Amino acid sequence: MHLHILGICGTFMGSLALLARELGHTVSGSDAGVYPPMSTQLEEAGIALCEGYSPTNLEPRPDLVVIGNALSRGNPEVEAVLDAGLPYVSGPQWLAEHVLPGRRVIAVAGTHGKTTTASLVAWLLESAGVAPGFLIGGVPRNFGVSARLGAADAPFVVEADEYDTAFFDKRSKFVHYRPEIAVMGNLEFDHADIFDDLAAIERQFHHLVRTVPGRGRLLVADGEPALDRVLAMGAWTPVVRFGEAAESPWRFELERDDASRFRVIHQDGEANEDAVVDWPLTGTYNARNALAALAAAHACGVDPARGAAALARFESPRRRQELRGEVANIQVIDDFAHHPTAIAATLQGLRAATARGRLLAVVEPRSNTMRLGTLRDRLAESVAAADVAFWYRPEGLDWPLEPIIAASPVPAHLEQDLDALVAALVAEARPYDRIVVMSNGGFGGIHEKLLVALEVAHG
Repeated sequence: MHLHILGICGTFMGSLALLARELGHTVSGSDAGVYPPMSTQLEEAGIALCEGYSPTNLEPRPDLVVIGNALSRGNPEVEAVLDAGLPYVSGPQWLAEHVLPGRRVIAVAGTHGKTTTASLVAWLLESAGVAPGFLIGGVPRNFGVSARLGAADAPFVVEADEYDTAFFDKRSKFVHYRPEIAVMGNLEFDHADIFDDLAAIERQFHHLVRTVPGRGRLLVADGEPALDRVLAMGAWTPVVRFGEAAESPWRFELERDDASRFRVIHQDGEANEDAVVDWPLTGTYNARNALAALAAAHACGVDPARGAAALARFESPRRRQELRGEVANIQVIDDFAHHPTAIAATLQGLRAATARGRLLAVVEPRSNTMRLGTLRDRLAESVAAADVAFWYRPEGLDWPLEPIIAASPVPAHLEQDLDALVAALVAEARPYDRIVVMSNGGFGGIHEKLLVALEVAHG
């Protein structure tokens, strides 16, 4: 079968393309923006990519068109699909019909940390010899690919996004997955382009809760009022809490301030299981992600001690505190953080692990929610853990960043030209500094530009 995928370089759709290719289908696709790491994965898998959307991309005629949620009516290729009467389907529906049947599905949901937590679950199962399948909205470096089928009888881990499914299906993607185990790590307002308020997102999360069978498990973070409200709407599945509360069956206690070493305590009735995690990641939010993953893997038979040992060999997904390079003891770190909560958590984790040098934060507010300005009142404070903040105004941002600079708790700079931003960072940086670039896009290849410029100036 020939599948043509619209929006193929999005993290979800690109991962879907890899699964379809592994199933033996001929796969092609088109997108308006093709950039690594997804484009690299697709090209290595032998998948033909078309830059831009055009009716000619549908030649030769595919058997099925899979349409991503970034596409809508008025797109020339979408219009051509409809006019030609081509069969089409959403990505989540295709996944649910062609990959997930017969599998024990583990869905990882939440506003933040889904990619890291899903990668952790997959790695813990892999380390236990289970060979899971997975679809993750990033590239887990322990695997080198964002999706694979895995063993036919093994669990399938899916990053469960609350964003809508397609222009013709406005339900959240995760409603399609019908998981046996659902992890809900946190919940706050995001995706202001499709949700009116937090209550609207809570309703979608309750739709997910409704799909989990009674024999399954809901792994829910403690200390999350929005998740408490979701469960108050009704739950028909055993709920297991995780976090820092003393009464939670799964909890952790920090042994280092940077959370790179912590103790896991699992209490099941009168039985207690303790394990110590000593791993390369930092920050309490990552410790919580690891705890959620240990609980999910335990539901599939992996004991905490074995899981904790595997975490020492875990490599964070690409674009999650990823060290892109180092010149003259100046590090360039790439991170996907694009929400005020995630920006703050990333910087706080890195701050706790920075014994020498300064933390230079670089933020591009380019997500749909950021472009709408919905959370801009929280942006200035989000960089408080940095020593210096650099803000970059992306195209399409129609509200002023100057008030963010004025309200910044740390010295802050605003740039509208990428080359000028790189020059300012190189002029500011000195040995043992860490430059943390945070964006949910390609950011014009700033990481490589920075490394080259640093080499010229300091190498």
